[in-house]
Amino acid sequence: MKKKLGVIGFGNMGSSIALGARALFEVSVFDKDKQKLISNSGLKTEVSVADLVNNSDVLVLAVKPQDFDVLLNEIKPFIRDKLAISIAAGITTGYIEKILDGARVIRVMPNMAVKIQAAETGLAMGRHANDEDLNFAKELFGLLGKVWLVKEEMIDSVTAISGSGPAYIFYDIEINKLDPLKIPVERKNEYVQKLKQAAFEVGFDPKMALELAVSTTASSIQLLAQTGSSPMELRKMITSSGGTTEAALKVLSINGSWPEAALAARKRAQELSKQE
Repeated sequence: MKKKLGVIGFGNMGSSIALGARALFEVSVFDKDKQKLISNSGLKTEVSVADLVNNSDVLVLAVKPQDFDVLLNEIKPFIRDKLAISIAAGITTGYIEKILDGARVIRVMPNMAVKIQAAETGLAMGRHANDEDLNFAKELFGLLGKVWLVKEEMIDSVTAISGSGPAYIFYDIEINKLDPLKIPVERKNEYVQKLKQAAFEVGFDPKMALELAVSTTASSIQLLAQTGSSPMELRKMITSSGGTTEAALKVLSINGSWPEAALAARKRAQELSKQE
């Protein structure tokens, strides 16, 4: 029997996860903004958070960080022994566990390429999550791209590279007026090297830094080709006000390096973090 996956939040990330997960799971969705659910491509919708939680085996919490405390308190009475997978930037598993009375939690950080099932997703286990939970999360996000199992203290670094990194590429293409569908090979290689150095600076070992850089560069360029969106449009999609990508782009706008931009993004993620 297919596991029942409940996705709370039907924005860019939540909708992409829900639609991509249909291949293996029975998916239900909920969003307070009912307009978002009108064209949900045939997914089952629930009328309340309580209904979604009660009718799901596993929850994906895909609301904005500023709405997270309200959501956690809404689901607390119903979650019982269900696994909660959070995609909220800056909110630790310990913080979620504390509010949800020791629930099983996995924290993930997918990037925008989840829209084309070519994401890079950093994944970290909470203290109560078990191997079955880990395997489920790896299977789910494996449907949506590559999965990188990391210690939770590295999630902010993942955010700075695979999360915000595509914006560094889009910004370069944009300001240099490059054809997004005809990026020269040498330019792609330059992106890889600059992202590799940035990844090393925020704490990844050389092997992981290179793998992240290669994968993030490839999926970013693939995103341009498959969506038909402009570099500016995609950059804006992953740049929220006061967020990590905005902090990085401020550095790039004054001719800072990609490692400096990544350090600024990680610092901003740490500043936004809600700990236990």
